Amino acid sequence: MPILDAFKSVLTLAHERKASDVHVSAGGPFRLRVHGEVVPTDGSPSLTAADTTAIATDILINAGKATPETVGEMLRRLTEIDCSYSVPGLGRFRTSLCAQRGSLSVVLRNIPDVIPEFEALGLPPVLADISMEPRGLILVSGTTGSGKSSTLASMVDYINRHKKKKIITIEDPIEFLHRDRESIVIQREVGTDTDGFEPALRAALRQDPDIILIGEMRDRVTVDVSLQAAETGHLILSTVHTTDAVRGVTRFASVFEPNEQLGVRKRLSEVLRAMVSQRLLPRADGQGQVLAVEVMRHTSAIEECIADPEKTFEIAKLIEEGGPMYGMQAFDQNLMQLHKKGLITLETAKLAATSPDDFERNLQFQ
Repeated sequence: MPILDAFKSVLTLAHERKASDVHVSAGGPFRLRVHGEVVPTDGSPSLTAADTTAIATDILINAGKATPETVGEMLRRLTEIDCSYSVPGLGRFRTSLCAQRGSLSVVLRNIPDVIPEFEALGLPPVLADISMEPRGLILVSGTTGSGKSSTLASMVDYINRHKKKKIITIEDPIEFLHRDRESIVIQREVGTDTDGFEPALRAALRQDPDIILIGEMRDRVTVDVSLQAAETGHLILSTVHTTDAVRGVTRFASVFEPNEQLGVRKRLSEVLRAMVSQRLLPRADGQGQVLAVEVMRHTSAIEECIADPEKTFEIAKLIEEGGPMYGMQAFDQNLMQLHKKGLITLETAKLAATSPDDFERNLQFQ
């Protein structure tokens, strides 16, 4: 079978098996990430460097990153690149290519055709209230592959279906496709529609937006402009790569020089409306993964703890106590709920808990 036909067959298989990712590299078979594990596909040949080059060529031309005339030179110079790849009748994939040991490695993330709703993702109902915030900053935190992009897409979709606003997204690459519903949605891809997050964000502020989604805050300038946008009445949605709210606050401020961080913390404390932190955990029945979520919302006490580094550690306790009134929940509280429902094992819950000993002790009093 020609290599591109085999490649398309593997993408179809990934769709059928609900694999999150497809892995392509020379010296081994096509592999899928299914339920968190990377497994080879049955009957797949060992791929050669020429095979991976042919697949990369098809992807780059399909994504509009190169033409048949320019793709050869681009591949010779390529170190790494991200883009979107579409297969008619199948769907879209977020794609990352990189050079490795004289050949190319490709990873494709399966992007569902339908934008998932909060309940389908396992997100708490309070996300609906958070999405309707009129202004400020909302952050989604988690490690790579924890579902941050899906959560943001669900929030944008919820706003799109319930408010008459203008939404601009800046992504690298574009993943979920939003069509206009109640709102206007403009989607821009870094590397195709703009040179970077920072210039795209500055341009977006001149285009009468109400809501701006920034795929990732990668540098000091983008963070600073995002804070300015939130301070001037826009709603900003973005991500940070941390495991919980306390670390998220620290990480957000750490992109600035030490002498600037107190000022940044003060600004962040005033505009941050919520931080949603998430982790994907294996289901107890072995059939996939389940989302564990921490939700922090703005209160005067949390605002004070964000602004003062000496009090930041108190945020965790305030989250635990903020459920009844504000819909907040700590990771360990959500882990307790997931375990009691039989969705995760005790071992999984303890491994993911902030304090395994405290978690097991609290479980005895439930």
